[in-house]
Amino acid sequence: MTNLLVELQTEELPPKALEKLSQAFAQGVAQYLNQRGFLAEGSVTTAYGAPRRLAVHITNVLAKSPDEAFTQKLVPVRVGLAADGTATPALTKKMAALGITCDVADLKRVNDGKNEQLVFEGVRPGIELAEGLQQALEASVKALPIPKVMTYQLADGETTVAFVRPVKHLTALFGDVVVPVKLFGLDAGRETQGHRFHVSTPVMLTNADSYVEELKAAKVMPCYAERREMIRQLLTARAEKIGGTVILPEDLLNEVTALTEWPVIYESEFEEEFLAVPEECLILTMQLNQKYFALRDANGRLMNRFLLVSQLEAKDGGAAISSGNARVVRARLADAKFFYDQDRLEKLEARVDGLKHVVYHNKLGTQAERMLRVKTMAGQIATLIGADQAKAERAATLAKADLRTLMVGEFPELQGIMGEYYAVYDKEDRDVALAIREHYQPRYAGDALPSTSVSLAAALADKMETLIGLFGIGQMPTGEKDPFALRRHALGVLRMLIEKALPVSLNTLIDTAWEAEKNVPGIVDHREELRQFFQDRLRVMLRDAGYTTLEVEAVLALNPEKLDELPKRLAAVRSFMAMPEADALTAANKRIGNILKKVEGEVPTGVNEALLVEEAEKALFATLVSVEPKAMAEFERGEYEAMLATLAALRGPVDSFFDHVMVNAEDLSLRANRQALLKQLYVVMNKVAEIARLAK
Repeated sequence: MTNLLVELQTEELPPKALEKLSQAFAQGVAQYLNQRGFLAEGSVTTAYGAPRRLAVHITNVLAKSPDEAFTQKLVPVRVGLAADGTATPALTKKMAALGITCDVADLKRVNDGKNEQLVFEGVRPGIELAEGLQQALEASVKALPIPKVMTYQLADGETTVAFVRPVKHLTALFGDVVVPVKLFGLDAGRETQGHRFHVSTPVMLTNADSYVEELKAAKVMPCYAERREMIRQLLTARAEKIGGTVILPEDLLNEVTALTEWPVIYESEFEEEFLAVPEECLILTMQLNQKYFALRDANGRLMNRFLLVSQLEAKDGGAAISSGNARVVRARLADAKFFYDQDRLEKLEARVDGLKHVVYHNKLGTQAERMLRVKTMAGQIATLIGADQAKAERAATLAKADLRTLMVGEFPELQGIMGEYYAVYDKEDRDVALAIREHYQPRYAGDALPSTSVSLAAALADKMETLIGLFGIGQMPTGEKDPFALRRHALGVLRMLIEKALPVSLNTLIDTAWEAEKNVPGIVDHREELRQFFQDRLRVMLRDAGYTTLEVEAVLALNPEKLDELPKRLAAVRSFMAMPEADALTAANKRIGNILKKVEGEVPTGVNEALLVEEAEKALFATLVSVEPKAMAEFERGEYEAMLATLAALRGPVDSFFDHVMVNAEDLSLRANRQALLKQLYVVMNKVAEIARLAK
């Protein structure tokens, strides 16, 4: 065995897909070879991905796959053998189709439970690596997650092939020997290309293990992860050298990693006058348009300098590259400044009327119509959570006005952000201006929540209008499809209710939203479906937070009105289940629930102490009367862990009760009294969660 290298050297690959493509290519080749027995134990697969290449290096590869014993079921004995034991035409035809040649007497007879079958046991000979790799390559490239397939003609001018980008060289080395495979009209060899600008001659690879070393000598870093980390370190070090810190969004770092095969860092700058433009505009302009990395000074202020990642080692030290990029960014920032200056000539309030010309959804009307619904919801929600109603309604009125600005038209990512800047410029109330920005929050998983009660009212209204409206026209998410990000909106609502401990129930929010939405023509009341949708999202959210399915179901079974109590209830359940009394009490609780379900008519209430005749039921009642007041006081104070700990004292009396007391006594008065006792016990035990669901 030895090591294997395969490389597809291509034209520039799509940067946002490069990492996935490289991983998928490497895993596809390795998995196929492993399934066919070519990889020895301990084999290691390494994926490589650069702007113009996908490659995989695999250790401990066999030159030939091992022979493989196999069993092939043929036909039932009654079908395959004639009366004299000779093969029937059906058996002969089956064996010929499978390429099996042997005497009928050598076939095994196996009973499969229905029929006695004729079975052939043989050995499938191994195949050479060239054959196995050919199959692996064809299967792997076919299964790649290519975002958009490109078709191109081969050198013969007649054959058309489809791949993510044209392939220029195919390299396949087993140790230092070329594996004779073919792909995309190319014969495998040891030739590849180095850096497009710094190296003009082909690179002839010595062997599979020299790949990285020889490509680095040709100014190419083939390892995606190594290149990304190098760029991160170079940017950080360069920023520190000039007294700043670099703004390093992961998406941008990944993109420049996929655009450069030999990263070199340069510094440039722009005029200080542009710093008068909101920093979000400047940063977004640099990141989206030019792939630049913005800098902050020691005080956190945006600097008029930036870093860029190139793949050219400039002879002049980068002076020409820096000045050229300064000219480019100057034009971009001038556009941003123009948009900002022009937008401020008209107040946000004056732009609200223009929302009549912006379609929100063809079944839900314009943004102006939607704004009125959100405004109504925001005002009502504000009163429910103790926010200023007038401010919440004002924020909702202006929240989407920046959609009519030049800046947001150019950079949709800035909606809400620019609205706040323009509201402050218009001297709107500070809470209103902040709510315009924050009503979109949380924008994604882990994003910050709105920081004020006014912002929370506006954010809840905006998300609830989206949910109730789209559910009302039948646009619920299906499977993995969620084009309107309704799952994200629902999780945002749940996070606000829980993490901000808002004094309003989810059901009230849904009903409030429906009252504002129900007059939209053609809308249907799907509140129950929306409630179930929220419950499903809540289950996912809590499981993602580390709670078990049993814990979650036990707490949610009670449909608690205040969702902010869920973490405390779940923590209490987890603490309770760690107690030695937990298993016995949960099992008893389940048993009690089953007994009460079978009671015909209403379960009696109120225990008559005079009818307690057995010592065990007297002891249980006495203990219950003793611990219930303390437990209920703890429950009312929200001390759920303490309450369940208090109830642990019931374990002994409960066990004794079921050991010595017949609940369904012949005497109907005794039976009713014992049912009443169990009901009282059941109610108090299930205040925090439905304990029976925790029974093992």
